[in-house]
Amino acid sequence: MKVVILAGGLGTRLAEETSVVPKPMVEISGRPILWHIMKIYGAQGFNHFIVALGYKGDVIKRFFYEFQLLGGSITVDCAAAQVTPRSAPPERWVIDLIETGAETMTGGRLRRLAPLLKGEPFMLTYGDGVADVDLTKLIACHKAHGRLATITAVRPPSRFGGLAFDGDGLIKQFSEKPQIGEGWINGGFMVLEPAVLDRIAGDESSLESDVLEELAREGQLAAYQHGDFWQCMDTLRDKRQLEQIWESGRAAWKMWP
Repeated sequence: MKVVILAGGLGTRLAEETSVVPKPMVEISGRPILWHIMKIYGAQGFNHFIVALGYKGDVIKRFFYEFQLLGGSITVDCAAAQVTPRSAPPERWVIDLIETGAETMTGGRLRRLAPLLKGEPFMLTYGDGVADVDLTKLIACHKAHGRLATITAVRPPSRFGGLAFDGDGLIKQFSEKPQIGEGWINGGFMVLEPAVLDRIAGDESSLESDVLEELAREGQLAAYQHGDFWQCMDTLRDKRQLEQIWESGRAAWKMWP
């Protein structure tokens, strides 16, 4: 099953970083969040990616070109103007990097990828969120419901830490920001049937408001409830929090050795 990643948005709420690079290329401890997302899929056996590019798409293309070429030892033959890799590629990924337009909406970007999806079910996520989602269970949930689409429903982490009290009304301890759930939200990590593509009118279509909401009204949108780790990177504060988690060695989304 191919994996589509929407990576063309402006990322305006992270303007401190996205004035230079597109949001999926903002780094968590030296690696773009896009790399982290792809590692989540690759660790579970899904290695064919279709990345929908838009804003500063050339930065993403340049990264993967250099990542593949410079990921190990190389031999440079100056006379022949050749560069030859001397070691195995860093990943076994196949990556289609597709320009989908600077102003195209999320639904429109997906529709432009239809020729590459070849009428088969596919997975889809955004280029700004990580989670320890079990993709095998997600796909099984999608098949069991038999609907046109399944989204991973997550509980966003609280912005604040919690307090635990003892029986006398005294504070017993502070707790870290939990996945408390201020309601379930769409966390990405979706599975879609190819018929969903026919619901997208054009470049101005929003995947969320024009397609997913319609599917929900028709009873064609299932949910895989994921109550464990999920975090998106919308702000500089989110980026710093993800970096702290990674550097602590407690990154739940690190599902690879």
